[in-house]
Amino acid sequence: MSVPLGIPARRAIPFKERGGLGVVVRGLIEEIQELYLADKVPWVVGYSGGKDSTAVLQLVWLSLQELPEDKRTKPVHVISTDTLVENPIVASWVTQSLATMEKAAEERHLPIKPHRLTPEVKDSFWVGLIGKGYPAPRPKFRWCTERLKIRPSNSFIRNVVREHGETILVLGIRKAESQARARAMTRHEKHRVRDRLSPNGNLPNSLVYSPIEEWTNDEVWTFLMQRPNPWGHNNKDLLTMYQGASSDGECPLVVDNTTPSCGDSRFGCWTCTLVDQDKSMAAMIQNDEEKEWMQPLLELRNKLDVRNEEGRRDDKHLRDWRKMNGSIQLFNDQVVHGPYTQESRANWLRDLLNAQTWVRQNGPRSVRDIELITMGELHEIRRIWVFEKHEVEDLLPKIYEKETGDEFPGGPLDEQLALAGDEMELLREVCGDDKLHFATARELLAVERKFRTMTRRAGLFEELEKTIRRGYYENKEDAEQSALRIQREKTAPELPLFNEEITDAPA
Repeated sequence: MSVPLGIPARRAIPFKERGGLGVVVRGLIEEIQELYLADKVPWVVGYSGGKDSTAVLQLVWLSLQELPEDKRTKPVHVISTDTLVENPIVASWVTQSLATMEKAAEERHLPIKPHRLTPEVKDSFWVGLIGKGYPAPRPKFRWCTERLKIRPSNSFIRNVVREHGETILVLGIRKAESQARARAMTRHEKHRVRDRLSPNGNLPNSLVYSPIEEWTNDEVWTFLMQRPNPWGHNNKDLLTMYQGASSDGECPLVVDNTTPSCGDSRFGCWTCTLVDQDKSMAAMIQNDEEKEWMQPLLELRNKLDVRNEEGRRDDKHLRDWRKMNGSIQLFNDQVVHGPYTQESRANWLRDLLNAQTWVRQNGPRSVRDIELITMGELHEIRRIWVFEKHEVEDLLPKIYEKETGDEFPGGPLDEQLALAGDEMELLREVCGDDKLHFATARELLAVERKFRTMTRRAGLFEELEKTIRRGYYENKEDAEQSALRIQREKTAPELPLFNEEITDAPA
């Protein structure tokens, strides 16, 4: 049946085919209670502050609230992973929600325990990008997700499993999110060990329970709008946040069943370059004058997503032509570029601190103390630059002071450096425009300084040799030609050796 042009297709009324909202919610509450009372396995609820995880947590809360206090015997851990580069509006929302939740759970004697998880400093986004020089994430080099999201939550879950033997993960995943998600959930359903509990392929001794797996976007929003948030964090504010993240500034759900809802809004890291644009942050800035202070963040995010004149992602000019370990790697006879250069990393730090300073000085009172990068991350970046990359100029304190106007709260490293600042400038002057020569000489001095303080100097010559190997090229072209020559030698056909006894050539 064709639909006349200009008339939108009508969508199904939320929950109508299953008896209505009340029937569906009552059925899920009873199911959750039954699963909770079935054993002593602790629960871990994933909470991002978004609509799906909020709906799931509300269902769990309502279910426990109805149980007699003496039956609320096992803990329900609510974990929220803050990557430290979350959209600041969403991060603030989640932090406030967790605080409200903790207080409400204590007052009502519920075994719900909120936890805000963060990545280890060594795994943070800025330590990876500015410290180690990892290029901005791409689909083929998605180094951020594992470090920022997966490791903190998996570490927490493993600790629960280690203490109790197993755990049940309660997640707000839904089949309507995407075809890939639907296929994965259907595949796991075939291996369910108990009703509604699927195995978790990544974490042994943990099962997954997804109570709203069959819900649509509209059904999630219908539930949130018609059932008040039980821990006191207004769901209408959540709706407003989604509304502000929609390009047209509208969220017309439950008004009628012909217009699309704002359920497809997506929040994530404000630094994310895995997508072409940060549409949610751009929409927030566009729709609300009070959020215009995020403009420097959006500009920095777009700057990280380096493009060439054709609009393609291309940041080779910002990166070293050697890999992290100094080796030369070829692909289609061309050099595969490695980490950001020292100059690029220093510039990224300047841009980040500049954005942070501007927001603190010009943003609303609520963000006057915002930390786009923590002091712990700055100290780790400084350590990596000086002691791992041998950039003994120790630039970070100078950059920090220039961009923020404050003195960097870290002691001098002069006693641990091979050369003082004046001597380093003299070395740079001697090397002239040859940056590779300067970097190699600087690293050789740093290696010697490192081993000088050791009782046993075993390994010194190996380190010196590695440094020389990394820097013995004249330039990128020389390194490329050298790598091509080695590659050809490895793949050259083996010629038969001349044998006087079997040759039939004339004397």
